[in-house]
Amino acid sequence: MPTVSKRKPLSRSTRFLLAWSVLLAISSVVRWQSPPPGPKDGQTVVVTPRFEGIERVPGTPVDLAFWDHRADSETATLVVLHGSPAASSFMMALHDELAGADSIRVITPDLPGFEGSAGSIPDYSIRAHAAYLGAMLDSLDIESAHLAGYSMGGGVAIEAMRQWPERIASVSLVAGIGVQEMELLGDYHLNHGIHGLQWAALWGVTNLVPHFGFLDHRMLGVAYARNFFDSDQRPLREVLIRWDKPMLIVHGDEDLFVPTAAALEHHRIVPHSELAMYEGVGHGLVITDEERIADDLLAFVSRAEQGEASFRDQATAARLEAASRPFDPADIPPASGFSLFVFAFLIALATLVSEDLASITAGLMAARGIIPFEWALGGAFFGIFIGDIGLYLMGRILGRRVVSVPPFSWFVSVGALERGARWFEKRGARVVIASRFVPGTRFPTYVAAGIIRAPFWKFVGYFALGTFLWTPVIVGVSMVLGQQILDLWTLYESYALLTLAAVIVTLYLIVHVGLPLFTYRGQRMWVSRWRRWTRWEFWPPWAFYPPVLWNVLRLMIRYRSMSLFTAANPGMDSGGFVGESKTQALSLIPDDADVVARWTCIRPLPDQDLEAIVRQEMANAGLELPLVLKPDVGERGHAVHIVRTEAELDQAIHHYPDAFLIQEYVAGEEFGLFYVRHPAEPNGTLFSITHKQLISVRGNGSDTLERLILDDERAVCMAPTFLKRHSARLDQIPADGERVPLVRVGTHARGALFTDGAELISPELEEAIDVFASRMPGFFFGRFDVRVPTAEHLRRGEGIRILEVNGVSSEATHVYDPSMPRKAAVATLAEQWRLAFEIGRANAELGARVTTVSELMRLIFQWKIRPSFRPDTRDAAEWSLRDATN
Repeated sequence: MPTVSKRKPLSRSTRFLLAWSVLLAISSVVRWQSPPPGPKDGQTVVVTPRFEGIERVPGTPVDLAFWDHRADSETATLVVLHGSPAASSFMMALHDELAGADSIRVITPDLPGFEGSAGSIPDYSIRAHAAYLGAMLDSLDIESAHLAGYSMGGGVAIEAMRQWPERIASVSLVAGIGVQEMELLGDYHLNHGIHGLQWAALWGVTNLVPHFGFLDHRMLGVAYARNFFDSDQRPLREVLIRWDKPMLIVHGDEDLFVPTAAALEHHRIVPHSELAMYEGVGHGLVITDEERIADDLLAFVSRAEQGEASFRDQATAARLEAASRPFDPADIPPASGFSLFVFAFLIALATLVSEDLASITAGLMAARGIIPFEWALGGAFFGIFIGDIGLYLMGRILGRRVVSVPPFSWFVSVGALERGARWFEKRGARVVIASRFVPGTRFPTYVAAGIIRAPFWKFVGYFALGTFLWTPVIVGVSMVLGQQILDLWTLYESYALLTLAAVIVTLYLIVHVGLPLFTYRGQRMWVSRWRRWTRWEFWPPWAFYPPVLWNVLRLMIRYRSMSLFTAANPGMDSGGFVGESKTQALSLIPDDADVVARWTCIRPLPDQDLEAIVRQEMANAGLELPLVLKPDVGERGHAVHIVRTEAELDQAIHHYPDAFLIQEYVAGEEFGLFYVRHPAEPNGTLFSITHKQLISVRGNGSDTLERLILDDERAVCMAPTFLKRHSARLDQIPADGERVPLVRVGTHARGALFTDGAELISPELEEAIDVFASRMPGFFFGRFDVRVPTAEHLRRGEGIRILEVNGVSSEATHVYDPSMPRKAAVATLAEQWRLAFEIGRANAELGARVTTVSELMRLIFQWKIRPSFRPDTRDAAEWSLRDATN
């Protein structure tokens, strides 16, 4: 056969990914060759071991940089610990104020992973940082020190209190973190999940975006995210309860990041601690009130050095009694003031990733009392509103190119876009509002509204109304149900993460499964799911085939060969088990039989005029439109298409990367004839006949195609397939009596109905098949896919046109008859495989070659990775759409 073609240029998505990959590779090399920033001028560096937790681990030692002010007459050492993501540079104003003291040495380190101490370490937790801090003090021969921890540095100071309390003279928490219950959502597992997502996002941006080092060692970088993700604040409460040395707590009453309640709780459980609450001051107090903090810290350190600061045994009875009370979760205050705005903004931001999950989370936050319901609702409403207006603007700016521009092309097809446009043009407000409640329709509808340039303010009004109706439902349901579920939280606190996952999954299912059940479409889609679950004919191979495979395994043991069946058809590669060529199989039929639908094979090669070659081969084979195109190697109807016009043909031929067949389109009824012949017998028999019925629906002049599909008791079983295939015309209303084909190819996986046609087996039919099948060299076992004018023609053995010949891996597909019990289907396929092994052994004894297992594995691998069809950019999408509708 001739070879073909000019290959279609790479798709935009492929070019984009290739360019991105090249830039990313170059960026990675640049980053790899760029050293970390290192210590700043004026910083001192000590070398410490590497730590994971408190354990030393092998590896390159860690350079720990710090600022060191030496006093003229040192009597004490004060170590100032920065927070996260801020490093020592954020603390320098306070450091310089503290350096004014004559008798105190002030050390402000960059903790490992930050600024001057930047570099990769195995553990960024507050526990490991406390271990590094202890190693630094060892290197400096400092036996005793006062610690002042700011923000996250407060956690490091408390961890130091646990690891080496004997070396600590006093501790000051300056807007410092501490007890777990006052941090973020109040639960370690929940916070850990959030910090994990944050780390994953920052890691992705840093490592999957080509930035050539620009994003490395930034404040909001991986070190910051790992610092929070690796840290566990649960032990800190017990450390604070046991602390008996002096402690000062400095906090701002308008702190948005470490709530005032945290400082009050620390002050309660450390009964001898001192509390300095600054009015009108937020979390940035180390740069806004550094002089005042320095004065308080120096005075406190001085009193501690002189023995005037309180120890635990000096606490009052009232404070000791208050400290002994267990923690009451009701003491956790809800967010207020500016923090409410922060939470609402985060909810709104999250809706840009997933509207439903963000709304569910907002409802859960309201259920836990973190924020009021109206703020949770407002944040979700605002985010959804802004995000979907963005979809409208995207459609307006990009136009129809949106279906070919990644990543938008990953979420919307030509068919869905066209349907959304027609919906909006016809129904306007109703479509916008309805799409709020129908999963999967919002994106194409709003983009389509922008493409057709719907009046902006009119669209905004429609959308605001839809969002106003939808958002209270999902947030409200999440809050009400979430509250009931979370009431059990304290009973199963150790399973908090699983509980949260169960809550979110439950609420997500309610939104995506429960609410759609209030619509007819949702109800019928559930009927579709139920029938596919309960009718084994729709089960995936992994669910149906285990008993069949068990029988095959027994046959392998019985015949002492794992691949003996491949000798059943010596004339086909591997007996037609995997990767069989349609060209090779059809060529086995004698030319004088005149039973094969006319065909030709095109084998594409670069730099040839594909259209001209195809026209020439069509002329040689006597082919005219309509035609069927299919890959030479393929199965289950994949990439089989019917073309009816020259334009469709020219478009389709460019999407096959490897050899493909062009075959005449044969009208009539389709059947699968499973033929078996023992090598010692001159004639064969028909083991099975399958009637392949192509499903269609009939219009009534009033219902849309979508409604007709959902109403039809057979079509609804494959509703997801049919609705996707015909997405471009689902809202069309077929005329009364008009038949609308839903499937054009006789493949069960694509929607055809298979029924048992055993009653059509007749001596005339078997003789008609044997006339050519018995003369096919090396073919004894397989299925002929044929078309005939009528079933009666088939019974008489007349008018048979063969479309394909399938080898040893083909099935006696009558087993997929809906009326056949699964047990009978398994027994039939088991008998089919027994015959394959029996015929294979007979052929092997006659000298036929048995494909080795290693060869089979190689063929399977090659077949799995071999593309048979290239659905390329918008043209391919339009081609698929036309094929689905013709």
